[in-house]
Amino acid sequence: MKANFMAALLAAAGTIAIATPVYADETATCRGPLSPTETAFIQSAQRDLTARFPHASDAVAAGYVRYTAPDDTGAISYADKQWTSDPTHPSQLWYDADGNLMGADFSVPRPNNEPRPQLWGVDPCRWFEFNGHVHYVVREPGSNKMVYDQWIWNKDFLALGGNVSNPSADTVVKAGRVPSANYVDTIFEFPTLWDLIVWVKPHTPNQLFW
Repeated sequence: MKANFMAALLAAAGTIAIATPVYADETATCRGPLSPTETAFIQSAQRDLTARFPHASDAVAAGYVRYTAPDDTGAISYADKQWTSDPTHPSQLWYDADGNLMGADFSVPRPNNEPRPQLWGVDPCRWFEFNGHVHYVVREPGSNKMVYDQWIWNKDFLALGGNVSNPSADTVVKAGRVPSANYVDTIFEFPTLWDLIVWVKPHTPNQLFW
């Protein structure tokens, strides 16, 4: 039973891992050349994050937790569950399969349909909006087999009687996603927010914002 259950979860994770845009309600509306203030922000972030978080182990030591498998760019995401960023505190860091820093997300919560942020000299058109959902990571009891990219929309979590501010693995069981709360290794809310996606190592020569 466990083998079949984990195989189903792994298949689902493989589908979800490359489907990140499904979270997005409003996408970035421009991808043009960087302004001088945007260049300054990017360069500052690159220097700072490369110095402090060059490897995934540095992110973990700072309280970031892994919650995704590699996406279609090879990035594995770690979140610190602190969603109000400043220029030196991204809410997410992402790494390649060897644990080398690739980029970061800076976020601003959007609980009441707040407009696109005007921060740090970055054009508001660069920001994405992500809709609220609860992320969880599955670990098969008795093994180190992990399944990432598992999530439930906030509205569905609430409909099951769950608390998104303090989500419980019991709600994941109630949703029929796992047979026991013991399968849930990590769980947290990813609230509705504005998100700025920054490449520390450019994905292409000219791609520094997503």
